[in-house]
Amino acid sequence: MTYRTYYINFKLTSVFKNTSATYKFYWFWAILECVDEGKKEINKKELFSRMLTLSWYTVNYFQVSFGKQDLIQKAVRRIKDVENINVDTKKSMILNLLLESENSETNSLLHHFDKNVPYKFLSPWLGSGSRSEVYAKSLDVTFNAPYKLLKDSIIIQDKWYNYFKTNSGILKTFCYWNLTLFLQARNPNVPDIPNKILRPIIRGSLNKHKKMFWDLVIKELGYINCIYTGEKLVVGGYIIEHFIPHQFVAHDLMWNLIPAESSFNSSKSDKLPPFETYFDDFYRLQKEGYDIVKSMKPKNKFLQDYLPIFPDQELSKLKYEEHIKPMLSIAHNNGFQYMNL
Repeated sequence: MTYRTYYINFKLTSVFKNTSATYKFYWFWAILECVDEGKKEINKKELFSRMLTLSWYTVNYFQVSFGKQDLIQKAVRRIKDVENINVDTKKSMILNLLLESENSETNSLLHHFDKNVPYKFLSPWLGSGSRSEVYAKSLDVTFNAPYKLLKDSIIIQDKWYNYFKTNSGILKTFCYWNLTLFLQARNPNVPDIPNKILRPIIRGSLNKHKKMFWDLVIKELGYINCIYTGEKLVVGGYIIEHFIPHQFVAHDLMWNLIPAESSFNSSKSDKLPPFETYFDDFYRLQKEGYDIVKSMKPKNKFLQDYLPIFPDQELSKLKYEEHIKPMLSIAHNNGFQYMNL
């Protein structure tokens, strides 16, 4: 590593120190995306649009809290409603919608980030002067700032453009890791934050969970009743659903999966099941299923999913309650809504 590379990395590292919001992470990530596309002069609206696009899934799908001071979360949620954008819309489509939007509220929400983000990012190079002072200094190449600040755009300095282009993958990982640490600190009880920064390209299939676990249980019992509707469920006539929404837990571990009537699962979507109404039946079904599979197929790989919660391999109702109840409460506090009964 050359001295120059070390110097640049040191400066970038200091950018994310003592930050109280996610702005700098998403601003830098947006710049790297534009550099990947060969852009040196970048319109600010595009960068602000990319910031919201990059955070879209974390906010709207996983509902991770960014903290009370952070306006990205509020802007993403508001623009979703203003522009009537579906949560599952592709990233490229969201970006185009924001770039082309003529809605005054959308453009106002985007423009808000111009107040501080572009110039405060440069404080390691240009100091903590006023907005006008930093804008003026950014035009002086002797300060070696990553970009020049103009009214409606930024211009990446040649040396920095080459550095960003060459090291894009490493720098995105660096940004991703620092953003993860930031969000984990603000969501200490929310599981699997690293997997809630980016949307998985494909959700994992639950076919094996069905065939290797719950089909065994239902064949042994003849049928089971859906805990939500009371309908009889038989092999081939049910789906697997997450008791606590996948959007919150971000995994497919068996301790959170149960058979359900397919039409009800569609209406449940990402809603939370009220604990007092459904936990007893959920626990009974899980306990019965676990005991049957453990007896019939003691080496079944899905039994391992229970070990972190039940290391003694006994599904205690109290332990299950102590695990499930707080997670439902935390999910609700993060914005997930309970089912309407």
